[in-house]
Amino acid sequence: MLDHISFGVRDIKRTRRFYDAVLKPLGYTCLSEGDTSLGYGRDAVALWIAVTPRPVPPDEGSGLHICFAAPTRKSVDEFHAAALASGGRDNGKAGLREDYGANYYAAFAIDPDGYRLEAYCGRAA
Repeated sequence: MLDHISFGVRDIKRTRRFYDAVLKPLGYTCLSEGDTSLGYGRDAVALWIAVTPRPVPPDEGSGLHICFAAPTRKSVDEFHAAALASGGRDNGKAGLREDYGANYYAAFAIDPDGYRLEAYCGRAA
């Protein structure tokens, strides 16, 4: 359904360090880089991040979050650990969420700008 998503940040260098670390275990890399923008994906850019003077204020109570597909449960664990080690905050440790589905394995974090993130693997252990 979606081709890509984009959002703004104030500090592109801090953002690059964080997203390089958290997306690596999921198999995503920075495919496009400029002084004021970054593009992440596997084969094509699906996440654009750009410097903007007025980023959308994060609202942890809004329900809005970005969920990244993870190839394995181990990569979900690594995503969460990388988020915490790279300046993010915990928003739900890695584990099964059986109320979401029998094999719904996910972890939740908040990036340094306050945006809510999830990594999800739907494969059985």
